[in-house]
Amino acid sequence: MIKKIDSGRGAFVLLTDSTSYIIRIADSGHPAHLYYGRRMDVESAGDIEPLIERLEFEPGNAVMYSEEHPISLEDMCLEMSSLGHGDVREPFVELIKPDGSRSSDFLFDSAVIDDSMPSLKDMPVSYSESGKGEHLCLTLKDGELTLELHYYVYPECDVITRYARLTNNGSGDIELLRLMSLQLDLYGAGFDVTTFRGAWTREMNKVTVPLPAGKLVNESRTGCSSNRANPFFMLHAHDATESWGDVYGFNLVYSGNHYAAAEVNAYDKTRVVSGVQPQGFRFILKSGDSFETPEGVMTYSPLGFTGQSVNMHRFVRSHILRGEWKDKERPVLLNSWEASYFNINERSLVALAKSAKDLGVELFVMDDGWFGERNDDFHSLGDWDENPKKLPGGLKSLCNKINAAGLDFGIWVEPEMVNVQSKLYEAHPDWAMAVPGQLHSEGRHQRFLDLCNPAVVDFLTEKMTAVLSSANIRYVKWDMNRVFSDVYSPYLPAKRQGEVAHRYVLGLYRIMRTLCERFPHILFEGCASGGNRFDLGILCYFPQIWGSDNTDALSRAHIQEGYSYGYPLSCVASHVSASPNHQTLRSTPLASRFNIAAYGVLGYELNVRDLNKEQRESLKAQILFYTVWREVFQLGQFYRGRTGNLHEWTVVARDKSRAVGMIFQELTKPNTLTEYYRAQGLDPDRTYKLYNVAGKVNIKLFGSLINTMAPIHVKQDSLLHSIIARVVKMGDEKEEFTAKGSVFMQNGVRLSQSYNGTGFNDKTRLFPDFSSRMYFIMAVDE
Repeated sequence: MIKKIDSGRGAFVLLTDSTSYIIRIADSGHPAHLYYGRRMDVESAGDIEPLIERLEFEPGNAVMYSEEHPISLEDMCLEMSSLGHGDVREPFVELIKPDGSRSSDFLFDSAVIDDSMPSLKDMPVSYSESGKGEHLCLTLKDGELTLELHYYVYPECDVITRYARLTNNGSGDIELLRLMSLQLDLYGAGFDVTTFRGAWTREMNKVTVPLPAGKLVNESRTGCSSNRANPFFMLHAHDATESWGDVYGFNLVYSGNHYAAAEVNAYDKTRVVSGVQPQGFRFILKSGDSFETPEGVMTYSPLGFTGQSVNMHRFVRSHILRGEWKDKERPVLLNSWEASYFNINERSLVALAKSAKDLGVELFVMDDGWFGERNDDFHSLGDWDENPKKLPGGLKSLCNKINAAGLDFGIWVEPEMVNVQSKLYEAHPDWAMAVPGQLHSEGRHQRFLDLCNPAVVDFLTEKMTAVLSSANIRYVKWDMNRVFSDVYSPYLPAKRQGEVAHRYVLGLYRIMRTLCERFPHILFEGCASGGNRFDLGILCYFPQIWGSDNTDALSRAHIQEGYSYGYPLSCVASHVSASPNHQTLRSTPLASRFNIAAYGVLGYELNVRDLNKEQRESLKAQILFYTVWREVFQLGQFYRGRTGNLHEWTVVARDKSRAVGMIFQELTKPNTLTEYYRAQGLDPDRTYKLYNVAGKVNIKLFGSLINTMAPIHVKQDSLLHSIIARVVKMGDEKEEFTAKGSVFMQNGVRLSQSYNGTGFNDKTRLFPDFSSRMYFIMAVDE
């Protein structure tokens, strides 16, 4: 709900189910921010008055706005700010006018409240299934410039989104240097800022920094949203926990260079801005031209990090994901990459697929290496025609054989890239981004195609259309394996080179939008060397993204936990791979590799033909179990519990009838007997049964301790040791309880004693390094 209240020149109250966001037009004409937090019943000017800061004189050593309005913009909470007139903080907008001046002063002109939905010409935005929204537009003017501030309210998610549109109504050119998507000014200092940083194979590391003064920046200059700094971040109380404390969450519906800053000024006011990266950005607005920002997303919860995450998850599931796969269960796949790398052919792929089918896999994906002369990463990106030696019958023949084996078929592509050693580059060197006459630094031996060029966009759209139409392709993994360098578009004139990074993203969105419209039944998965482009912009087209090229269970526990703060599980693709892991060389139990990967969109990435009988039976049981509980894992609400050496997760069905909990331990702490699992998100008044599925313990885990029981000496890892291990299986612990949801959430379950070196039986929990357990929770019919 959005209400206008007669206070001063007008006040506007944006209400969600649990929050209030209040704006008031100051006497000077500046849109002032009054409040964002727990919902308040604000009905009249009298309710607004206590929120207004009383300012009569400017502070010392500060700039007074005007004689008529003796205020300092530096000491006000504003909805937007610009350079000039005294506000020395992070600006919302920065531009150069035709006369060379950089000062601007956007003042209130008008307001509109209606039920329209977000609409941007070239970028994706949030939406509502009803086709109607809750919208406020504040129009501000500075001479011949018009700035629109758009606000959209999603009450059930406690989310508000914002974007801005700047229009040049004058006769001269405007050089736009910065235009943010959102600005939030808060009274007070001392917040913490939590960002999610990393690199290839170690994405989404949670980093919390106190901000009593100064400025913290979270940004990408890589050409994409990046694994270095995901656009999602939080501002929160220093003592906030998972379940308590004020937490603000922010994100951006954008896949390119982004910038966010949290800054505390000299008067203990905290400003947050988020939008397109201003460094290297210079957009020319001719007379009549407009520039639109990506949509910014913000939420508030007094219920700690979990409350914030629940809000963001609901918003992404309901208002970002779309199309056929929005609420559809995703298939269990086998990807060929770590089984074969570039060494593929039709015969080996069909054999691998048939072996996977026997285990219950539903979708077979052929990764890199199927086109052109693609035998390494030096060649043939851009040449999207089948290699006749590897696929003599083309994609159609291979797809038909995969389908005949009972599996759907998917492929890997990397359309945005080109190798210099390719037919496409030989024919169109001017289609690649590079500065003429200068050394171009490559990443993974490849270059970006210039998506600022409409001819390149059209070519890629039609080429991918031809590829995807050539066979019964049901899944596409869309990769992008490098970051920007030497940014230059041969298509654009010199004075517009500051537009390249942004226009590249617009070209990418055009390709994605067209292909999704032409192939609505294909499940597209985003990928960019793993999580190098994991953002809401991609999720508007592709309902899931490969979270990381690192499939190690321990690494993935941290990576997926990081994503969970801002993104639901149905967005995160996660695979079970071989051990030792190909990225870390760490060995982890197969059960733990599955238990971690199950909290997401499950897949497998290993050579299943090399597995022994016991491993194959384990995989078969895993996939069967996952398909039974898939709706809960993929479409349920995820909750974090403890984290650190022990990770505690719960995912709960939307109707709260079922849930799956898990604990995963990094390193064993000796002589620690007791442990517990505490559920979250259940109905406190409902009765549930909690249980585990007891397995069998491989006696080889005890090593030479076998000799404390064996009548003869058994050499560790000998043939005899292996034979005994195949025959003799020891029982695992069994857990089963029936109690109210409140008991499982408040107290939790005291688990069976952990093995501590003094004895073992079937009531003892064997829990060495990297071990895990799943606990299944089902409502008991009354």
